[in-house]
Amino acid sequence: MSSPSSISLTLALLLLTGCTQSDHRAADARALREGEVAAFAQDWSGKDAARIAAHFTNDANLMLPNAPTLTGSGAIASTMKDVFTDPHWSLALQPVQVEVSAAGDLGYARGTYALTAADPAGNKVATEKGRFVAIFRKQADGSWKAIQEITNAEAPASIQ
Repeated sequence: MSSPSSISLTLALLLLTGCTQSDHRAADARALREGEVAAFAQDWSGKDAARIAAHFTNDANLMLPNAPTLTGSGAIASTMKDVFTDPHWSLALQPVQVEVSAAGDLGYARGTYALTAADPAGNKVATEKGRFVAIFRKQADGSWKAIQEITNAEAPASIQ
C-alpha cells in the first residue's frame, strides 16, 4: 500500500510535468509568433520573392484564390517574382492567432490579409480582403518554416 507522502509526491510530479509541458508550449508559441510569423508577415509586405520563398520548405504548398497550388519554395519564388512586376501590388498580413502542437513540432498562424493589385482583365487596381492559415514545421536547427499556406477571399475583389 502506498503511503500518503508517495501519493503526494506522485501528484506533485504530475502537476509539475503538466506545467512544464504547458510552459514549453507557450514559449514555443511565443517564439513562433515573435520570430517566424512576424518575419513572415513583414516579408510578404515587401517585394522580395527570394525572402518570401525562404519562409517555405522545399515541399511546401501555397494555395491562393483562383490559382493552381504552388508546390515548393522554388515555384513560390518564381511565381512571386512574376507577380511583383505589378507596380500596384501590396499585401498586408495580420496574424491574429498562433498556436503550437503539444509535441512542439508543428504550429500554425491564422489571420487576415488585405491585397491590392492590378486587375489582369482591365489593368485597374483591385483590393481583396481575406483570411489565411499557415502551418509551420520546426526544423532540425530549431527554426520554423511554412509547410502549407492557404488563403481565401471574404468577397470578390473590389475595383477602385
